[in-house]
Amino acid sequence: QVQLVESGGGLVQTGGSLRLSCTASGRTFSNYAMGWFRQAPGKEREFVAAISGSGGSTLYADSVKGRFTISRDNAKNTVALRMDSLKPEDTAVYYCAEGVIAFPIGVAEMMYDYWGQGTLVTVSS
Repeated sequence: QVQLVESGGGLVQTGGSLRLSCTASGRTFSNYAMGWFRQAPGKEREFVAAISGSGGSTLYADSVKGRFTISRDNAKNTVALRMDSLKPEDTAVYYCAEGVIAFPIGVAEMMYDYWGQGTLVTVSS
């Protein structure tokens, strides 16, 4: 059974940084792409970033490009999201998701079949 557990959320001021982490278990981690999505209050869940199974390819939403960095450690079964220059509009519950294949990576939720429980990030103005 696949399990994804996120950590690292919290309260930060505008311009600050946070690092989210997600630990996966249940199947061979490197065989699957990983993604981060977020859902702000009153809004639909949206794509944030993704990384291929090998870590060689990444993809970012335009709204976070240049500020967020996704990475993975296949030896530790973890994927991280480094968030810099945070803005109030980044406030959301952040979810990690495991893809159905290693590559290609994409923005659609249908490309991910397991999801974590989410971790709340709040950016104060």
